[in-house]
Amino acid sequence: MEVQILPTKQAVAEALSEYLVAWCQSREAYHLALSGGSTPKIWFDHMAAHFREQLPWDALHWYWGDERCVPPDHPESNYGMTARHLLEPLGIAPDRVHRVHGEARPDDEAPRYAGVLEALLPQAHEMPQFDLVILGMGDDGHTASVFPHQMGLWDAPEGCVVATHPESGQKRISLTGPWINNARRVVFLVTGASKAEMVREVLEGPEAAKHYPAARVSPTDGKLLWLLDAEAAAGLSAEFIASCGGIGPVLPGK
Repeated sequence: MEVQILPTKQAVAEALSEYLVAWCQSREAYHLALSGGSTPKIWFDHMAAHFREQLPWDALHWYWGDERCVPPDHPESNYGMTARHLLEPLGIAPDRVHRVHGEARPDDEAPRYAGVLEALLPQAHEMPQFDLVILGMGDDGHTASVFPHQMGLWDAPEGCVVATHPESGQKRISLTGPWINNARRVVFLVTGASKAEMVREVLEGPEAAKHYPAARVSPTDGKLLWLLDAEAAAGLSAEFIASCGGIGPVLPGK
């Protein structure tokens, strides 16, 4: 695991863009699973504005690690946000976009989407393998759409499951732990002061994996990178950051 700390959300987005250029140049096809949220939106805007000529867009295939069970034009749709901020501005070909059908019946859509991934992704360890999975983390330690009150979903044998938001009751389609951890690379994008306490608990808490899905992300054969802004990293100790190969700025006194 590597932890890197950047000064701002914008710097996190810029760093991931540069990484993506380096990672995907050597492959004829590159399969990415995306997340929703404010930080990915900044990342999408940055790539659309500045990386039109730097990435082999025709070689990239776009998937989602989770999706709310809403239509694609709904304000809460992860696909819809990505389409507005990245796919449409860059004119990404529809055959490169493999969205979750959030408008479908959830119990039907979870196995359908798992079948799409089985058919399109390369295999490793008898499972589909993404080249890159982008994850966020909630204040409660959830990731993708596996929440702490449904920890059992993380180890579900199915690649995709139906999850339930603990407060709203909204249904969501989510990748499960084995398929996330089968990726060649996993990157957490976590920003903002509201995440600082949970970042510390997940990364430094000795029993965090018992309680928080985000703490159970550990790629089997791949690499794990946490990209944090300074606010989200404010609770981490300097000793921990150094042990993970992270770069500053490390906040004074930590």
